Amino acid sequence: MLRLNRTSVTAWIAVVAVIAGLSYVLIGAAVRPASAQPNAPAARVEFTADGKLKQPVGYRKWMYIGTPLTPNDMNDGEASFPEFHEVYMDPESFAHYEKTGKFRDGTVLVKELSSVGSKEAPSGKGYFQGEFTGLETAIKDSKRFKDEPGYWAYFSFGHEYPLKKEVSKGAVASCNQCHETNAGKTDWVFSQYYPVLRAAAPK
Repeated sequence: MLRLNRTSVTAWIAVVAVIAGLSYVLIGAAVRPASAQPNAPAARVEFTADGKLKQPVGYRKWMYIGTPLTPNDMNDGEASFPEFHEVYMDPESFAHYEKTGKFRDGTVLVKELSSVGSKEAPSGKGYFQGEFTGLETAIKDSKRFKDEPGYWAYFSFGHEYPLKKEVSKGAVASCNQCHETNAGKTDWVFSQYYPVLRAAAPK
């Protein structure tokens, strides 16, 4: 039977402590604590196996670029898009746009619709946002949408709640054709109506 005196035990403990300390240092250098690790980028959008787009989430934390409005009051009561359109752009694509002035392959634009609510406020008469009414998305993807003009595809989750959970892309004539005709020179995006994009583009 192996017998250790007090000195041997003390020396053995010291050796174990040194090994443990070195292991902690080496492992700690290789694996940073969770709080120090960069967050993995979340998927911007998801598709089903049959190619339908799932309703995007988290877009309100993206880059807000503008809110176009064409109210019924200014269009003989029959505006094609009478709602406020709050438009968001995924952060990675916005950063690319700042550097190049171009919409990269993979750009996602989310348009959240809200009704015109009150037309009077303490500040005066005007058009003020009401309730959320719909959700639309535009995606540029040269692989997934190689047959779409400009590689852009457009999706609508509906113009009333509850919204659809997943949808197929719209027909070319429903959105893409208008964008091509009227915004083809700016890569299918009506950039002139988004002051944030105008300010971000390289001079």
